[in-house]
Amino acid sequence: MKGCTILQSEALAKYVLETSAYPREHEQLKELRKASFDKYEQRSVMNVPADEGQLLSMLLKVMNAKKTIELGVFTGYSLLATALALPYNGKVIAIDPDREAYETGLPFIEKAGVAHKIQFIGSDATSAMKEFLDNGEEATFDFAFVDADKENYINYHELLLKLVRVGGIIAYDNTLWSGTVALADEDLTQEWKDRIGESRIFLRNLNAFLAKDTRIDLAHLSIGDGLALCRRLK
Repeated sequence: MKGCTILQSEALAKYVLETSAYPREHEQLKELRKASFDKYEQRSVMNVPADEGQLLSMLLKVMNAKKTIELGVFTGYSLLATALALPYNGKVIAIDPDREAYETGLPFIEKAGVAHKIQFIGSDATSAMKEFLDNGEEATFDFAFVDADKENYINYHELLLKLVRVGGIIAYDNTLWSGTVALADEDLTQEWKDRIGESRIFLRNLNAFLAKDTRIDLAHLSIGDGLALCRRLK
Protein backbone atom coordinates (compact mmCIF):
# COMPACT_ATOMS: atom_id res chain seq x y z
CA MET A 1 0.00 0.00 0.00
CA LYS A 2 1.43 3.40 -0.95
CA GLY A 3 2.00 6.34 1.37
CA CYS A 4 -0.50 8.80 2.77
CA THR A 5 -1.69 10.44 -0.45
CA ILE A 6 -4.79 9.91 -2.54
CA LEU A 7 -3.06 11.05 -5.71
CA GLN A 8 -1.56 8.54 -8.12
CA SER A 9 1.90 8.92 -6.62
CA GLU A 10 3.91 10.80 -4.01
CA ALA A 11 5.76 12.41 -6.91
CA LEU A 12 2.52 13.87 -8.28
CA ALA A 13 1.56 15.25 -4.86
CA LYS A 14 5.01 16.86 -4.62
CA TYR A 15 4.65 18.28 -8.13
CA VAL A 16 1.31 19.96 -7.33
CA LEU A 17 2.67 21.49 -4.13
CA GLU A 18 6.00 22.66 -5.50
CA THR A 19 4.71 23.89 -8.87
CA SER A 20 1.45 25.58 -7.90
CA ALA A 21 0.87 25.75 -4.15
CA TYR A 22 4.15 26.67 -2.44
CA PRO A 23 5.02 29.56 -4.81
CA ARG A 24 1.72 31.26 -3.87
CA GLU A 25 1.70 30.32 -0.19
CA HIS A 26 1.51 33.31 2.17
CA GLU A 27 4.78 33.83 4.06
CA GLN A 28 3.19 33.31 7.49
CA LEU A 29 1.52 30.12 6.28
CA LYS A 30 4.97 28.86 5.25
CA GLU A 31 6.34 29.77 8.68
CA LEU A 32 3.41 28.13 10.49
CA ARG A 33 3.80 24.98 8.42
CA LYS A 34 7.51 24.76 9.28
CA ALA A 35 6.92 25.46 12.99
CA SER A 36 4.24 22.76 13.08
CA PHE A 37 6.62 20.21 11.61
CA ASP A 38 9.47 21.26 13.91
CA LYS A 39 7.29 20.70 16.99
CA TYR A 40 4.99 17.87 15.96
CA GLU A 41 6.94 16.16 13.14
CA GLN A 42 4.69 13.57 11.45
CA ARG A 43 1.63 14.76 13.42
CA SER A 44 1.90 18.02 11.48
CA VAL A 45 -0.02 16.29 8.66
CA MET A 46 -3.08 17.04 10.79
CA ASN A 47 -2.98 20.47 9.15
CA VAL A 48 -4.39 20.78 5.64
CA PRO A 49 -1.81 20.82 2.82
CA ALA A 50 -1.07 24.09 1.04
CA ASP A 51 -3.13 23.29 -2.06
CA GLU A 52 -6.22 22.53 0.03
CA GLY A 53 -5.70 25.72 2.01
CA GLN A 54 -5.68 27.68 -1.24
CA LEU A 55 -8.87 26.00 -2.41
CA LEU A 56 -10.59 26.98 0.84
CA SER A 57 -9.28 30.52 0.49
CA MET A 58 -10.60 30.86 -3.06
CA LEU A 59 -13.96 29.40 -2.07
CA LEU A 60 -14.34 31.89 0.80
CA LYS A 61 -13.50 34.78 -1.52
CA VAL A 62 -15.92 33.62 -4.23
CA MET A 63 -18.65 33.31 -1.58
CA ASN A 64 -17.80 36.73 -0.12
CA ALA A 65 -17.89 34.98 3.26
CA LYS A 66 -17.73 37.16 6.35
CA LYS A 67 -18.48 34.82 9.26
CA THR A 68 -17.16 31.27 9.53
CA ILE A 69 -16.71 28.50 12.08
CA GLU A 70 -13.93 25.92 12.31
CA LEU A 71 -14.17 22.70 14.34
CA GLY A 72 -10.71 21.32 15.05
CA VAL A 73 -7.83 23.79 14.80
CA PHE A 74 -4.54 22.02 15.66
CA THR A 75 -1.80 24.62 14.98
CA GLY A 76 -4.07 26.70 12.78
CA TYR A 77 -2.95 26.39 9.15
CA SER A 78 -6.51 26.26 7.77
CA LEU A 79 -7.52 28.86 10.37
CA LEU A 80 -4.87 31.31 9.17
CA ALA A 81 -5.76 30.60 5.52
CA THR A 82 -9.38 31.38 6.37
CA ALA A 83 -8.60 34.55 8.30
CA LEU A 84 -6.42 35.83 5.44
CA ALA A 85 -9.28 35.25 2.98
CA LEU A 86 -11.92 37.08 5.03
CA PRO A 87 -12.42 40.85 4.81
CA TYR A 88 -11.00 43.09 7.55
CA ASN A 89 -14.28 42.96 9.50
CA GLY A 90 -14.69 39.19 8.98
CA LYS A 91 -14.82 36.72 11.85
CA VAL A 92 -13.91 33.07 12.31
CA ILE A 93 -14.91 31.10 15.39
CA ALA A 94 -12.22 28.48 16.08
CA ILE A 95 -13.15 25.62 18.42
CA ASP A 96 -10.66 23.09 19.80
CA PRO A 97 -10.03 21.75 23.32
CA ASP A 98 -6.25 21.80 22.65
CA ARG A 99 -5.13 25.40 23.19
CA GLU A 100 -1.45 24.42 23.31
CA ALA A 101 -1.39 23.39 19.65
CA TYR A 102 -3.28 26.56 18.67
CA GLU A 103 -0.70 28.69 20.48
CA THR A 104 2.03 27.13 18.34
CA GLY A 105 0.53 28.88 15.34
CA LEU A 106 -0.69 32.01 17.12
CA PRO A 107 2.53 34.06 16.63
CA PHE A 108 2.20 33.63 12.87
CA ILE A 109 -1.48 34.58 12.97
CA GLU A 110 -0.52 37.74 14.87
CA LYS A 111 2.38 38.46 12.51
CA ALA A 112 -0.02 38.19 9.54
CA GLY A 113 -2.22 40.86 11.13
CA VAL A 114 -5.41 38.81 11.28
CA ALA A 115 -5.66 37.87 14.98
CA HIS A 116 -8.52 40.36 15.41
CA LYS A 117 -10.68 38.20 13.10
CA ILE A 118 -10.33 35.07 15.25
CA GLN A 119 -12.25 34.02 18.36
CA PHE A 120 -10.67 30.88 19.79
CA ILE A 121 -12.86 28.76 22.08
CA GLY A 122 -11.13 26.03 24.07
CA SER A 123 -14.04 23.63 24.26
CA ASP A 124 -15.61 20.55 22.76
CA ALA A 125 -17.43 21.43 19.57
CA THR A 126 -20.90 20.22 20.56
CA SER A 127 -21.16 22.37 23.69
CA ALA A 128 -19.86 25.45 21.89
CA MET A 129 -22.24 25.08 18.94
CA LYS A 130 -25.24 24.51 21.20
CA GLU A 131 -24.34 27.69 23.06
CA PHE A 132 -24.28 29.64 19.79
CA LEU A 133 -27.73 28.29 18.96
CA ASP A 134 -29.01 29.16 22.43
CA ASN A 135 -27.69 32.69 21.90
CA GLY A 136 -29.71 33.16 18.72
CA GLU A 137 -26.97 32.66 16.12
CA GLU A 138 -28.90 30.19 13.98
CA ALA A 139 -28.24 30.61 10.23
CA THR A 140 -25.67 33.37 10.77
CA PHE A 141 -22.55 31.58 9.47
CA ASP A 142 -21.50 31.59 5.82
CA PHE A 143 -19.03 28.72 6.00
CA ALA A 144 -17.93 25.88 8.30
CA PHE A 145 -14.77 23.79 8.15
CA VAL A 146 -14.64 20.52 10.09
CA ASP A 147 -11.38 18.71 10.84
CA ALA A 148 -12.13 17.21 14.24
CA ASP A 149 -13.05 13.84 15.82
CA LYS A 150 -14.37 11.74 12.97
CA GLU A 151 -16.84 9.75 15.06
CA ASN A 152 -18.84 12.93 15.63
CA TYR A 153 -18.95 14.29 12.08
CA ILE A 154 -22.58 13.26 11.55
CA ASN A 155 -23.58 14.76 14.90
CA TYR A 156 -21.78 17.98 14.00
CA HIS A 157 -23.58 18.00 10.64
CA GLU A 158 -26.97 18.32 12.33
CA LEU A 159 -25.84 21.29 14.43
CA LEU A 160 -24.03 22.98 11.56
CA LEU A 161 -27.11 22.76 9.34
CA LYS A 162 -28.73 25.03 11.91
CA LEU A 163 -25.79 27.43 12.28
CA VAL A 164 -24.89 27.82 8.59
CA ARG A 165 -27.25 29.90 6.45
CA VAL A 166 -29.13 28.55 3.45
CA GLY A 167 -26.66 28.75 0.58
CA GLY A 168 -23.71 28.49 2.95
CA ILE A 169 -21.15 25.70 2.83
CA ILE A 170 -20.00 23.05 5.30
CA ALA A 171 -16.66 21.43 4.45
CA TYR A 172 -15.58 18.09 5.96
CA ASP A 173 -11.89 17.21 5.84
CA ASN A 174 -10.20 13.78 5.65
CA THR A 175 -13.20 12.12 4.02
CA LEU A 176 -11.09 9.72 1.95
CA TRP A 177 -8.71 8.78 4.80
CA SER A 178 -5.62 8.03 2.70
CA GLY A 179 -7.85 6.23 0.21
CA THR A 180 -8.70 3.50 2.71
CA VAL A 181 -12.46 4.22 2.64
CA ALA A 182 -12.52 2.38 -0.69
CA LEU A 183 -10.79 -0.74 0.61
CA ALA A 184 -12.34 -3.87 2.07
CA ASP A 185 -11.04 -5.10 5.42
CA GLU A 186 -9.22 -7.99 3.77
CA ASP A 187 -7.27 -5.52 1.60
CA LEU A 188 -5.74 -3.84 4.67
CA THR A 189 -2.75 -5.17 6.56
CA GLN A 190 -2.93 -5.21 10.34
CA GLU A 191 -0.35 -2.41 10.39
CA TRP A 192 -2.68 -0.21 8.37
CA LYS A 193 -5.70 -1.15 10.47
CA ASP A 194 -3.78 -0.11 13.57
CA ARG A 195 -2.66 3.09 11.89
CA ILE A 196 -6.02 4.30 10.61
CA GLY A 197 -8.15 3.00 13.48
CA GLU A 198 -11.93 3.18 13.36
CA SER A 199 -11.99 6.57 11.64
CA ARG A 200 -12.17 4.82 8.25
CA ILE A 201 -15.52 3.32 9.27
CA PHE A 202 -16.83 6.61 10.66
CA LEU A 203 -15.91 8.39 7.44
CA ARG A 204 -17.47 5.72 5.23
CA ASN A 205 -20.67 6.15 7.23
CA LEU A 206 -20.44 9.93 6.83
CA ASN A 207 -19.91 9.72 3.07
CA ALA A 208 -22.92 7.42 2.67
CA PHE A 209 -25.01 9.69 4.90
CA LEU A 210 -24.12 12.86 2.99
CA ALA A 211 -24.85 11.22 -0.35
CA LYS A 212 -28.45 10.65 0.76
CA ASP A 213 -28.99 13.98 2.56
CA THR A 214 -31.56 15.96 0.56
CA ARG A 215 -30.90 19.08 2.63
CA ILE A 216 -27.59 19.71 0.86
CA ASP A 217 -25.82 19.86 -2.48
CA LEU A 218 -22.70 17.69 -2.33
CA ALA A 219 -19.32 17.80 -4.06
CA HIS A 220 -16.77 15.23 -2.87
CA LEU A 221 -13.25 16.28 -3.88
CA SER A 222 -10.04 14.26 -4.04
CA ILE A 223 -7.79 17.00 -2.67
CA GLY A 224 -5.63 16.65 0.41
CA ASP A 225 -7.03 13.65 2.25
CA GLY A 226 -10.50 14.12 0.79
CA LEU A 227 -12.84 17.10 1.15
CA ALA A 228 -16.64 16.95 1.12
CA LEU A 229 -18.34 20.27 0.35
CA CYS A 230 -21.98 20.56 1.39
CA ARG A 231 -24.10 23.53 0.33
CA ARG A 232 -27.15 23.98 2.56
CA LEU A 233 -30.39 23.95 0.58
CA LYS A 234 -32.99 24.14 3.35
